Amino acid sequence: MNRNPEPYIPKTKGEIMDFLASMILSAPKFIDKSGYFPDQNIDTEFFALNEGLKAITKKIGEENYSQALELSAKARAHFEADPEDKTDDGIKGRDCLMDIEEILKKAGRRKR
Repeated sequence: MNRNPEPYIPKTKGEIMDFLASMILSAPKFIDKSGYFPDQNIDTEFFALNEGLKAITKKIGEENYSQALELSAKARAHFEADPEDKTDDGIKGRDCLMDIEEILKKAGRRKR
């Protein structure tokens, strides 16, 4: 199977929202069970999320970017603390990802 040396980075707010939904579903290990993305793991997923957030900083504002990045770090810590999804850490990690979604939604409303 061919491996893509370039990781996927979401580039728009909509792409990041979709990516967050995908992360919530694949948490806490972020392993692709289909086999199409054999290199996918917690490192690649959080790298892509953080780079995507960086790409839209001007659109969402520096404060929102900082809050989202902080939540990203918290989410990752929760998932690493509960890799088998057996404690509340998995739920808390997903909550952090949903909080990032809310930040992005509010940032869009404010700009209008």
